Amino acid sequence: MARGLAKVQSKEKAAKKAAKAKGQGKHDHKAARANQLKTQCIVCKTPISDVKAYKQHFEAKHPKAALPPELQSL
Repeated sequence: MARGLAKVQSKEKAAKKAAKAKGQGKHDHKAARANQLKTQCIVCKTPISDVKAYKQHFEAKHPKAALPPELQSL
């Protein structure tokens, strides 16, 4: 166990380490997921990550609806 100056220095070092670790551990998962989901289905408003997945979704979930123009070229 440290006494005097060594104790103060130890506390300061621990506080710096804790502050540094606290700042690094932050990752906003909601924002990252929102950036990944760029398109939305025009029928059910489901967020979809890319155009190919959108076409698969549309063909599977909405077979009677007409294919949107952005998916007809794929």
